[in-house]
Amino acid sequence: MRILRTSVDPNAFFVSLGRAPRGVLLLDYDGTLAPFRVAREEAVPYEGVRERLSALVEAKKTRVVVVSGRWTRDVLPLLGLPSPPEIWGCHGWERLRPREAPEVEPIGEEAVRGLVEADEWAEREGLRPRCERKPASTAIHWRGLLPEEVHVLKDKVFARWPRIAEDAGLAMRTFDGGIELRAPGRDKGSAVRTVLSEESDRAPAAYLGDDQTDEDAFRALEGRGLRVLVREELRPTEADLWIRPPGELLDFLDRWIGAAGGGPSG
Repeated sequence: MRILRTSVDPNAFFVSLGRAPRGVLLLDYDGTLAPFRVAREEAVPYEGVRERLSALVEAKKTRVVVVSGRWTRDVLPLLGLPSPPEIWGCHGWERLRPREAPEVEPIGEEAVRGLVEADEWAEREGLRPRCERKPASTAIHWRGLLPEEVHVLKDKVFARWPRIAEDAGLAMRTFDGGIELRAPGRDKGSAVRTVLSEESDRAPAAYLGDDQTDEDAFRALEGRGLRVLVREELRPTEADLWIRPPGELLDFLDRWIGAAGGGPSG
């Protein structure tokens, strides 16, 4: 664990967590709880993560919330927990509470039109295998391609998508391994703000994430909790701490369990 901001005291945070009735642990999925995979359906959590999250969910002294760019329907089976936590999908557009039906925020007609146009363009360009369609966005993935192939794909996308984005009022955001065309108005920070609004101001909270889309969540948590960057290499970030997966991630979860309770982590 490396402290990125001198104003942050992780030890004091975990002491407060131990004294609080309940803590809030928000976690990104890909790149944070699970390693990236070219075949996205194979991106299961790092060994040991499931046992630790399950212990926290079962103990009920921590509100565990997974915040992902994926659909909740994709995250749920990958997590593979006997008692699933709350999941926010599609960068804050979709919410899945345990044992309830997903809730999806409506998007405007103009945004829908733009996303349909982007989907149809990807189909015509033969990019369907690399295109991920979601309720409020469309993503193109280039993970696993050779550098020269990535360059060609980027040129193709940037020759068309900016115009679609401008015409339909959509946002273009890069992420680790691809680019996404997204309806504006919500992001991972929206999910964080909603969750925090439902909790006491005194509830210790932390968000763990790895890529640029998690910066929205880090900003939403500023002055309210612990912001943890989880990745092999440091990059510019609003986070307070930097840890490397999987070892330091498991250590962090163990420390959370030790402070908040949750039984053996396995």
